[in-house]
Amino acid sequence: MRTKFIGAVMLLFFTARTFAQDFQRTQLGIKANTQFMDIEAQFFSPTIVRIIRNPEGLPLNKQSLSVIKKPEQTALSVNEENNIVYLKSAALQVALNLKTGKVSFLDLQGGPLFTEKDYGAQFTATKDAGRNTYSVRQAFMLEKDEVIYGLGQQQNGKMNQRGQRVYLSNQNTKVCIPFIQSVKGYGVFWDNYSPTTFTDNLQETSFDSEIGDCSDYYFMWGGSGDGVIAQMRDLTGQAPMMPLWVYGYNQSKERYKTQEELIDVVKKYRALKVPLDGIVQDWQYWGKDSLWNSMSFDPVTYPDPKGMIDKVHQLKAHLFIVAWPGFGPLTKQYAEFKQKNMLIDFDTWPPKSGAKPFDPYNPASHAIYWDYLNKGVFSLGTDGWWLDSTEPDHINIKDQDFDQPTYLGSFRSVINAFPLEHVGGIYDSQRKTTSQKRVTIFTRSAFAGQQRYAANTWSGDIVSTWPTLQKQIPAALNFSLSGIPYWNADIGGFFAGAFKQGGGAKNPEFQELYTRWLQFAAFTPMMRSHGTDIPREIYQFGKPGEKTFDVIAKFINLRYSLLPYIYSTAWDVTHQSGSIMRALFMDFEKDIQVYDIGNQYMFGKSFMVSPVTQAGQKEQAVYLPAGTLWYDFWTGKTEDGGKSIISTTPIDIMPLYVKAGAIMPWGPKVQFAEEKKWNNLEIRIYPGADGDFTLYEDENDNYNYEEGKYTETPFHWNDKSHILTIGKRRGDFTGSLVNRKFNIVLVTETKGIGEQVSKKTDKVIYYNGAASSIRL
Repeated sequence: MRTKFIGAVMLLFFTARTFAQDFQRTQLGIKANTQFMDIEAQFFSPTIVRIIRNPEGLPLNKQSLSVIKKPEQTALSVNEENNIVYLKSAALQVALNLKTGKVSFLDLQGGPLFTEKDYGAQFTATKDAGRNTYSVRQAFMLEKDEVIYGLGQQQNGKMNQRGQRVYLSNQNTKVCIPFIQSVKGYGVFWDNYSPTTFTDNLQETSFDSEIGDCSDYYFMWGGSGDGVIAQMRDLTGQAPMMPLWVYGYNQSKERYKTQEELIDVVKKYRALKVPLDGIVQDWQYWGKDSLWNSMSFDPVTYPDPKGMIDKVHQLKAHLFIVAWPGFGPLTKQYAEFKQKNMLIDFDTWPPKSGAKPFDPYNPASHAIYWDYLNKGVFSLGTDGWWLDSTEPDHINIKDQDFDQPTYLGSFRSVINAFPLEHVGGIYDSQRKTTSQKRVTIFTRSAFAGQQRYAANTWSGDIVSTWPTLQKQIPAALNFSLSGIPYWNADIGGFFAGAFKQGGGAKNPEFQELYTRWLQFAAFTPMMRSHGTDIPREIYQFGKPGEKTFDVIAKFINLRYSLLPYIYSTAWDVTHQSGSIMRALFMDFEKDIQVYDIGNQYMFGKSFMVSPVTQAGQKEQAVYLPAGTLWYDFWTGKTEDGGKSIISTTPIDIMPLYVKAGAIMPWGPKVQFAEEKKWNNLEIRIYPGADGDFTLYEDENDNYNYEEGKYTETPFHWNDKSHILTIGKRRGDFTGSLVNRKFNIVLVTETKGIGEQVSKKTDKVIYYNGAASSIRL
């Protein structure tokens, strides 16, 4: 046996040819040549390791589009035994077999975490747009019953992604991210942007990409679902705060055709006293298709766009404007991009228009795109972006379309990163323009790292059916588990033509589907109604006093009551790499019964949500995870965890359960998010376990929070002593509340009637920022 040891700060290079598989120590790890491949293990931190391979002798200078983390200086020990090199950090070990090239990941005690398959790396020579390159494949071995999640947003109805064969190429309704994470506490990101096939079967788990000069993946050890997501955010970027108003209710339609129609929608919501914060202007505000995405308003239908935007603001609402990656042939953008060789020459939406997408991979294109968007739209005072078709739409497809050159190579080689580059260009450009208005984007596609661009991805042009609604829940959870926390869907589904007969919005079958979908949407990161065929404004469904109208209004109002909770959860996303929609295993990892539950989830760390996804459902089974006591949100009734119960589901009730120990801030009744200050909040305590909550507040719509301009108010519930402690307020910002009142309610079954839990306050605390405690 031959053993070599290299100290953490020593750089030794082995030139002896005793073994053909010698290795070198590098600043980040080791480099070796095995199986006619150069292989390198690079530690980016004690918990993140990059494994990169390329055919022997091929120069390698890859710059990742998703990964922005710079490698940390990481102390490593390196030793070799029996042709296996072991690299050990403070958190994990990596083992490289110098004969087979196999890499394995171990815990500090040598226990297996994750491993490649023997001879699992393959390079197959191919041509891409005439260039010599490779298709790249890497195979791994998972434990037999290991559960994995991720792959972005797939419409396969699956929570556990084992046993799947998925073609990862972004398209409408399908967001493809080559990332998985395991219940064992690790994640793997395959850093490739070409179409990739993910396969999991009894023989192996693999990523197989059509194009790649190298095999490149990152192993992340997090120890838990939250830990893995934190590692992925560390690697690819943190999610900034969105403005408070975005977390309210947003109304859209395909499409508002005049400025009067759009303004009238906001006026009607205000007259009905139903809360509303966002209104969306969808496509064709520019006029004919040859002017597609001109980023200018048609003077006939939108004669005074600045006046329209000002009126929306006077009504205390905010305006989203759509922008696309493709441009009609008569637009100024088309002409300039074509002259500068920044168009990708294939057909995009709309059909027969001659529109072509721009090349977002070219950094110079971003400034050009933004210059038109800023002058034509943003400078008028708009508030957010609907970035549609960010896959992008590709119509009249021809094989040679994928050979089209981009700044970074063929379109085929970078196709999945299109939304990342396009959305990132908008975010960076607006940040350079102003810090007084937070970037707010919702978009139809995504790729790894897109969370750093204030992007809220929606699930595309889905159909209005019950099975589609069912599939949105596991799709959303796996998307969140891929590291991107912001997701939403068209409430009611986009294509609703099947319900036009029978009254459209007055069709009882569509009313039931829409109502159940809206209940689910109230517990997603963004609540937004949208679709074609049938308009979705609340007054289309009836009037006050009618059942469907009243249930819709009830859940919109519930959403606004939860804004202090939601906004504080959003801060946890930004500040602690948290998640809003949480697969149950993230909070109950010891309960194996939850591992494959894809029809329930946690909303933040207190609410468990069980959407109704079948027509005519009067009751449904709900699994209560083990290890805690649960409160029925609507009744206050308690149930022990670790069992399934039957929950009644009349049309105005979606099963909601609150975890014992929860501390729930309850916002005032408002018509828009900032109508009232939070100086008189109700604080609900759900006894049965100790609990903590941090109330976060800031200036709501600028980036001063990045400079520390925010406050945190910590709450702690000691269940044994029944003492609630409100800690000293941390931080300050302009307009922060110096004095306020907290109305404390101890939730019990006798008080529990949902959003009206109790009008009897148990205690009142007048809080001036100093620590205070009370016994309940």
